[in-house]
Amino acid sequence: MSAQQPNAEPQGAPPLPIPASPVPHMAPPRQAERAAPAAQPAPPAQTGNLLHNPLQTQPIYESAVPEQAAAPATQPPVSQQAAPAQQGVPAPVGFRHGMTGAGLLGVIFQVCDSMGVSDIQIRSELPVYIETHRGMECLAHLGVLSANDVYEIYRELLRNRESASHGFGETEPAEDRAARKIDEALSSFQERHVDDFSCNGIFVVATGKTSGRLRIQVHLSANGLGVTCRILNDSIPELDVLGIDPDTSEMLRLAVQRRAGLCLVTGPTGSGKSTTLAAIIDWLRRNHPKHIVTVEDPVEYQYPTDMDDPHVPGQKIMAPSIVTQQEVGRDLASYRQGLKDVLRKAPHVILLGEIRDREAMETCMEAAQTGHLVLSTLHTTGAVKTMGRILEMYPRENHPAVLNRLSEILIFIHSQGLLSGVDGRVLTYEFLQNNEDAVSSAIGSYDRGARALEDVIKRAGNIAWDEKLTSLYEEGKISRETFENSRMHREDVEYV
Repeated sequence: MSAQQPNAEPQGAPPLPIPASPVPHMAPPRQAERAAPAAQPAPPAQTGNLLHNPLQTQPIYESAVPEQAAAPATQPPVSQQAAPAQQGVPAPVGFRHGMTGAGLLGVIFQVCDSMGVSDIQIRSELPVYIETHRGMECLAHLGVLSANDVYEIYRELLRNRESASHGFGETEPAEDRAARKIDEALSSFQERHVDDFSCNGIFVVATGKTSGRLRIQVHLSANGLGVTCRILNDSIPELDVLGIDPDTSEMLRLAVQRRAGLCLVTGPTGSGKSTTLAAIIDWLRRNHPKHIVTVEDPVEYQYPTDMDDPHVPGQKIMAPSIVTQQEVGRDLASYRQGLKDVLRKAPHVILLGEIRDREAMETCMEAAQTGHLVLSTLHTTGAVKTMGRILEMYPRENHPAVLNRLSEILIFIHSQGLLSGVDGRVLTYEFLQNNEDAVSSAIGSYDRGARALEDVIKRAGNIAWDEKLTSLYEEGKISRETFENSRMHREDVEYV
């Protein structure tokens, strides 16, 4: 839990040094103007520093979006009314002049909490957008965020990240170290123009609660500085509540009790892969005495050292497993270092956040072949495309050897996606177990054609993507349009 941040900057605080940059992506912050719109001067040219110190100028806070002509039907819905207040919690207020990054985030997160949403888009000179099961929605009633506002939000998120850092090997006071790390992060952003990280949640004064951990990307666009934020769950959910049916959940639990092998959870960005993996790892750490090592970039879910006592309600006991979580940039100099060093920690179970290239794939297969259980992810949909993506990492002459290794070590491929459902987002998935000779043979012969692999997915114990999709449609959980747009083999599926 992060400490509560004040809602006003201390007077006379020294300006945060921001390195000069010739990149003209972000206009200098505007001065407050009270004249009618027709009398306003033209906006300044897109010159100056990439990031601007908000203490050098007065930010602008607008209470509402300026009046516009009727939006075309293709625009996302606009919330003109504040979200309903929860019992005992004041209604969210708009962005106000003088708010710090913590205050601005508090307003945004209060609305997200009341609406039950977790995906947020923050852009300079625009209102905040959130993603609901209907699509993107504009929170126009909160007002427009200036370039200064977004800069303050970025700086607050960096401060929150550094406040939780262990600071090993650092001798300077924590506040000085945090300030230096923030400067370094801003300097790095000047060069790379992107920053991916995670941090602890933000304390919301109005609700008295701290949000879940945050997954952040800071980037540049035509509007200047932007922040994409996902609020993660406070606790790691059970597999059964993610939308995975009880039989498949049980097969996943049985599969990860194997001593060695490779388990792949695949899907596009935003499909919930990290949450599914976290649910699997959390179940393992609570039920089996293992040493679990993770290499993540960044860490999203944090695994506690204790667990609920199954025999004494309300009591905590130490979990039988120990989890060594490592984050690139904080605990590891690079992802490559994490891959290189992971086997030297004597793990039973290894979680690699993502198989990015051939080196990561080789590490996974080597670890699985030497007696370790390995879990990782790929950005693919379906078992067939997953096999194809793996082979793309290797020269064609190596394909037979790679497929032979996979036929021996692969335990399962669980591929999933999140769809817009009738009553919210719905999980769909495909599940392939390598638990019989026919599956191993289909994997080994994949280079000669994918038909054999497609056939074994349809056997008992496995779940084909289109089969699950049909089930969701028949249960009334997704619309006909979503069903049609999400099918993998449109020519093979009969209309239902």
